[in-house]
Amino acid sequence: MQVQGAMERLDVAFNKLHILIKRGEQEEALRFMKEGELKERFEELQSLIKISSTNPLGASGVQNLGNI
Repeated sequence: MQVQGAMERLDVAFNKLHILIKRGEQEEALRFMKEGELKERFEELQSLIKISSTNPLGASGVQNLGNI
């Protein structure tokens, strides 16, 4: 469920970005994307994706057993 949590945090960051843009705060929005929370959320999700692609363990902590 780590990925789900990361996706939810990314969604919150997108909402914050939307609010910044809607308020006309373009400079702050750019900073938010390049250096701030949105960048951090993407990096967090990217790290989880890299870990899941290098770690064959499933959600239960065991290797994919295939058909049982």
